Amino acid sequence: MSQSAELPSQDELNYVTSCALPTPWAQFTLHAFVEKATGKEHLAMVLGEIGDGAPVLARVHSECLTGDVLFSQRCDCGAQLEGALKKIAEEGRGVLLYLRQEGRGIGLVNKIRAYRLQEAGADTVQANEQLGFKPDQRTYGLVKPMLEQFNVKSLRLMTNNPRKINAMTNLGVEVAERVPLLVNRNAFNQYYLDTKAAKLGHMMTPLMPAPVEDGAL
Repeated sequence: MSQSAELPSQDELNYVTSCALPTPWAQFTLHAFVEKATGKEHLAMVLGEIGDGAPVLARVHSECLTGDVLFSQRCDCGAQLEGALKKIAEEGRGVLLYLRQEGRGIGLVNKIRAYRLQEAGADTVQANEQLGFKPDQRTYGLVKPMLEQFNVKSLRLMTNNPRKINAMTNLGVEVAERVPLLVNRNAFNQYYLDTKAAKLGHMMTPLMPAPVEDGAL
């Protein structure tokens, strides 16, 4: 079954309302959607005129409460969220879709169980599989009806994940450009990021510090 066939059509997603959302980087407009089948609430943060037909700088971000809210250094999610909003603010135009599919689709409690397995030696893929899940259970069918609300058809997509690009293409959403989003590689998440590259195909070329010349302080 194709990615687009698995997920909701526009008829299964309700657009609800919007409000101004001032952030440290810009004042966005926050739009709320509700998925009819599950009652899940999804968000779009919009800046500037994005329905003019030109490719839009965009981030499709799956919820990560531990990274986005609790500042966890075990992943790069919170830093990617912040980095994407900063990039959109710098350009003065863009959209961030916030999808409620925690833990690559396994949920918050199961993600904590997976973290416990990782502490016992499993990598992020093995931990999900040991809990009976696929390595990545996220789906992106909601993206198209959310973008259609704003008349957006083409993205400059901020992602390191080729599967996300393929999902957009399968949905009929053009990805005019991939914009890398490599942030916050640290001692706590290095193995996690390397595993995403090795086993999930993420384009995670390490950010290397500049070499120190001989005699430099």
